[in-house]
Amino acid sequence: MLKKCFVGMLASLLLFVTACSGTDHTGESGSTNAGSEPSGQVELRMMWWGDQKRADITNEALKVFQSKHPNIKIVGEFSPSSGYFDKLNTQLASGTAPDIFFLGGNVVDYAKKDVLLNLDPYVGSELKLDGMDATMVEYGRLDGKLQHISAGANARGIVINKALFEKAGIPLPEQDWDWEEFAAISKDLSDKLGDGVYGTYNFTVDGMDIFLKQRGKQLYDMENGKLGFAKEDIQEWFEYWEQASKAGGVVTPELQVSNPHDDTSKSLLITGKAAMSLLPSNQLAAFQSLTEDPLILHPVPRGPKGTGVVFESSQGLSGYANTKHPKEVATLMDFWINDPEAAKILGNDRGVPVTEANRNLLQEEAGPVEEIVYNYTSLVSEATKTEPFDVSYNPPGFAEFSKLAQTTTQEIGFGRKNVEQAVADFYNGTVRIFESNQ
Repeated sequence: MLKKCFVGMLASLLLFVTACSGTDHTGESGSTNAGSEPSGQVELRMMWWGDQKRADITNEALKVFQSKHPNIKIVGEFSPSSGYFDKLNTQLASGTAPDIFFLGGNVVDYAKKDVLLNLDPYVGSELKLDGMDATMVEYGRLDGKLQHISAGANARGIVINKALFEKAGIPLPEQDWDWEEFAAISKDLSDKLGDGVYGTYNFTVDGMDIFLKQRGKQLYDMENGKLGFAKEDIQEWFEYWEQASKAGGVVTPELQVSNPHDDTSKSLLITGKAAMSLLPSNQLAAFQSLTEDPLILHPVPRGPKGTGVVFESSQGLSGYANTKHPKEVATLMDFWINDPEAAKILGNDRGVPVTEANRNLLQEEAGPVEEIVYNYTSLVSEATKTEPFDVSYNPPGFAEFSKLAQTTTQEIGFGRKNVEQAVADFYNGTVRIFESNQ
């Protein structure tokens, strides 16, 4: 995306104030009091999570939207991901939620609470989905209603620090490698690089659904409304990581806690202390921007039924069920996924565009890192035609489930529990969480 430097800097400065203060984009003080709005004008509050870069480009896109829809005034709110859902949940509980907000794989939790707007009445008029990938449309259809519009798509892959492979004298793996080869290469990297450098991060939690899909299971069976795995299905996965860790190919539990794999400011991938990890494709650019070592995306090791990786929604937009302006909410969603000017501003920050037209538009102007992302997501999309897998949904109560899974991994890693006991407790805890969130 080509922008004149001065314009970009000026926009960022102006919009920083907007995003942080909650003021609207017309220069007036942000207010949800409809009585103070000019005749014929409506106001929408929109909330998202992310860093300052995401806030800047989001606000820039909203400014363009308002220029095309002068009757709609947007008040933008953002927060770091760590506090975003607590804030949203509080607002939903008090009836003060934004008109439109972003959700991730936890969209199921919100659909079950009946707080999301049914978008079906606006499809074909305010909201056009003709150019959107069919799987992405269906992802947002929950309990028979369209309640979510994907704002970006990605695919998980193994991020590889090529410089560390070259330093170790190890060739890049074949695209059809398996988990046994992954563990062997991880150990080989650790052995040859030495000095506190590791072959891979431990991604027991993030890779769990992929492992299950490779064996015909899944975390959450959305169609039948039940967990998609049994205790014995998951024990092999925990045992795999314990063995790989004992062999020395995996980042130690202490370093994993102090240097989380998904924190770009602390990641060992950035500091050259870990050669591989599991990463959503839309995060590659953020990681690459912080290191001179070349990073690439590689297919996930295969299991009995293939890679288990799907072209999935990274995050998306939902409307508040009690919004007073549902048509305008749908209009904003339409702009987000279909408008080419919006696509150029937003880029791949939330994943590649969900419409083919906008993907093609951005790929024409893609830089080297973006080209890696497009090539990888295209590879995954093509592979799913011969090895299809169900769309991934997080199970109800996912925040609790994720915390339990992380705790279980640490209990094993720090030797507080053996794998068998830890997995039994994990599965029983998962069942309790699932049943209490129905």
